[in-house]
Amino acid sequence: MYWLIEVKGDNVGVGTLRKGWAQLEAGSKILGSYAHRTVLVRASVRPGDDLFLTIDHDLHPGQPSLSPDGPGTDDEAAASPGSLEDHLGDNDDALIGAARAQMLAYLALRSAPASHLRTVPVPADRAARQRRSGLTTPLEDDGLTLALRADARGAAPHVEQHALRAGIRTMGLDDFLTCRIPGTEVHLAMSGKLFAACERLHEEDLAIARRTPGLRAEDQMAVDQGLSEDAQEVQRLTQRRIFHEQQEARPQLRPLIRDAYERGAMIDWSDLLHRPQEPELDLEGDKGLLEAATPETYLAVSRYDLPPIRA
Repeated sequence: MYWLIEVKGDNVGVGTLRKGWAQLEAGSKILGSYAHRTVLVRASVRPGDDLFLTIDHDLHPGQPSLSPDGPGTDDEAAASPGSLEDHLGDNDDALIGAARAQMLAYLALRSAPASHLRTVPVPADRAARQRRSGLTTPLEDDGLTLALRADARGAAPHVEQHALRAGIRTMGLDDFLTCRIPGTEVHLAMSGKLFAACERLHEEDLAIARRTPGLRAEDQMAVDQGLSEDAQEVQRLTQRRIFHEQQEARPQLRPLIRDAYERGAMIDWSDLLHRPQEPELDLEGDKGLLEAATPETYLAVSRYDLPPIRA
């Protein structure tokens, strides 16, 4: 079971505790499909050097993962935290949600040095990937993945490098941009379509921030800075206005993100990255990695860094 723990210290009041629960709820949405427990710890010092500790917790049983067909309605698709990528083709809100969920991965890939980037081949037909559990498809022993990669390696010596990427796509492979996160043995990747959607969403978020005073985190005063009641009311009104700004922008945002997502499949990685050279296409792979993919993302970890399986 996963645990999400938030700790608040010093002279902790009700407002700080509410903020702590809000932070836990945001993390809980990400783990919504998995059983997990949220824990809020308060360590507070009162006048007279009294110290006391409180612990509040909540158990979330999680939800079973969905089949690729998913639920029957768009509202259900957008509401289910584990199903976003299963509905990117027909649900704009799911697409925006998935792009926002993967924004940190996008920023890590976009800012990585060119020498650290490569692309990894995965089956282009999302429906053909067989899920054994959860939301991902393990790839290192997947028969379809192994066969397609073997075909691509066989054809590679007879194809020029600039034409190789187009060649593997005719074989039924897609190439996801990947890099190793510095200081770890974790490799993250995403498809060109999702990368393009994240890029456009990031641009629109920046535009909203520029035209909405008070939206940026550095422009907002912390709740626990001893604000007066009047100042707190102003802050609440500002937050409400910011929320309405974002909601009003959403209808215009949907077609922009959809267009970027659809075009991402046809754009070279060099153009998506705004760099002169294409990242290397890695057809050899690394036998030391355990790989898994969702419809539009990829994760690999070193098999040697995992804890031993308990008997």
